[in-house]
Amino acid sequence: MGTDPYFIMTVQEVFTIRGRGTVVTGIIEGGAIEVGDEVHIRSAGSAGKLVVSGIEISRASVLYASRGNTVGLLIRGLSAGEVQPGDVLSY
Repeated sequence: MGTDPYFIMTVQEVFTIRGRGTVVTGIIEGGAIEVGDEVHIRSAGSAGKLVVSGIEISRASVLYASRGNTVGLLIRGLSAGEVQPGDVLSY
């Protein structure tokens, strides 16, 4: 996990990238996230544990992001129908 004991981000937008997977965007409200971290989606149709396989900030790939960063998270094993704007990602 990231170096902080928690991570929380409200999903603002959801995109499907052909050949890559589903990307969720938002501003990290607390904690930090690293590539390879497991996250949960808090929503009515929760998908269980999911792995962050990529992070982008301003169209640049990074390995780590923290509170205040606007990010795009590529989530392995997530389909676009399993997440929607307003859902919350957390550890």
